[in-house]
Amino acid sequence: MKRLLALCLAVGIAACGDGPVSVPPPPPPPPPGETRAQLIAAVRQLAEVRNLDPIEAPTPVRSALVELGRVLAFDKILSGNRDISCMSCHLPSFATGDGRSLSIGQGATGLGPDRLHPGGTFIPRNSPPLFNLHVAKQFFWDGRVEELPDGTIRTPAGGQLTPDMEAVFEFGALSAQALFPVESRSEMRADTGNDLAAVPDGDFTALWAALMVRLGAIAEYRSMFEAAYTGTAFDDMTFAHASNAIAGFYVSELAFTATPWDVFLPGDDGQLTDQQLRGARSFMDFGCMFCHGADEFDDGKFHNVAVPQLGPGKGDGPGGNDDFGRERVTGDPSDRRLFKTPQLRNVELTAPYGHAGQFAELVAIVRHYDDIDRRLTEFDATQVEPALRGTMLDNVSDILANRDVLTVDRFMEVGEAEDIAAWLESLTDPAARDLSFVVPSSVPSGLPIDS
Repeated sequence: MKRLLALCLAVGIAACGDGPVSVPPPPPPPPPGETRAQLIAAVRQLAEVRNLDPIEAPTPVRSALVELGRVLAFDKILSGNRDISCMSCHLPSFATGDGRSLSIGQGATGLGPDRLHPGGTFIPRNSPPLFNLHVAKQFFWDGRVEELPDGTIRTPAGGQLTPDMEAVFEFGALSAQALFPVESRSEMRADTGNDLAAVPDGDFTALWAALMVRLGAIAEYRSMFEAAYTGTAFDDMTFAHASNAIAGFYVSELAFTATPWDVFLPGDDGQLTDQQLRGARSFMDFGCMFCHGADEFDDGKFHNVAVPQLGPGKGDGPGGNDDFGRERVTGDPSDRRLFKTPQLRNVELTAPYGHAGQFAELVAIVRHYDDIDRRLTEFDATQVEPALRGTMLDNVSDILANRDVLTVDRFMEVGEAEDIAAWLESLTDPAARDLSFVVPSSVPSGLPIDS
């Protein structure tokens, strides 16, 4: 079937002040036999058939909770050696990522692509973006924190996450997400040299209590917690209150729902260029929506999409440098190398892509789905940062052994990957391009802020 061909909408750019107005050149004509109006109609019909609607904005979050969550997310007091915060790997200046294939955690210096660890240590997985988490049900690449169909929350802490703690949660499983990076030694806690590092691995209860002792020693934190949770004394709170506040900050400040695509859907034909219209039609027609079928463009599931494995891994496989993904959560070998379907909102801003940041550019990961077995076999490691190129595993046959059948025997026409990538850019809310507004001027600990 012939795959979507091109369109390109001219948008006038209004200049401020008395300077000249920059006007882009007119769009190229549509391909023979297809008018722009026909292409718009085709995209609208497909969107209706796929039941796509604009993404909903979250319910407003009370300001005292947002401000508490903001400072907690940026405060390095939550790390063992007070050298890294949640946002050090989710930098506002890098669209809540860090611009790296794999993140570099505690014990390092610098930020983003300039961050260096004296031991050359990497976190095993790419730092996922924090956009529009109000519509998410699973968190982390393997979904180890998730809301199950019956509404219960499953986490690595098991019964240590008590009913009283869950009763604090206002944002479902998202409220539990921040409970776990603080436990990771490579991400935040460190191996030695501080009170948090001394807590035995797996003793979440003791770790969370130690963090509350740290926070409770700062008068400003005590007052901020009590303002955010009116009627509850700080001494009666747990780290669930902190994690819930961080979730409230994410929901309030990092939800972006005013994209050109969302404005196009209700009827504004001028929002998408011709190329983006072609890409939208390709995306909906090629099979992308088998996994990216909801309004937020995910499916709440996990897939093996035949991407190469690189980096230190998660301790799996013969050498310990493989990553078995979802199997690590479920224990089911059929879940081996399955990873969470990422949302696609603001995806233009969040490179590199893949659970290990295997793809440096958006069009590269789109093109990966064109003859996917060959793409894996011929993967170009030069798009990965130099320090990781030598860590690629030679395990193509193992990856292909259970790659998702939805990806098999799909081939794109010339230019189709570029069209789809152009349409994905229409999922960017302009307000997400500059996140400097989310950064606090200071944090109660007085520690420096990474942004």
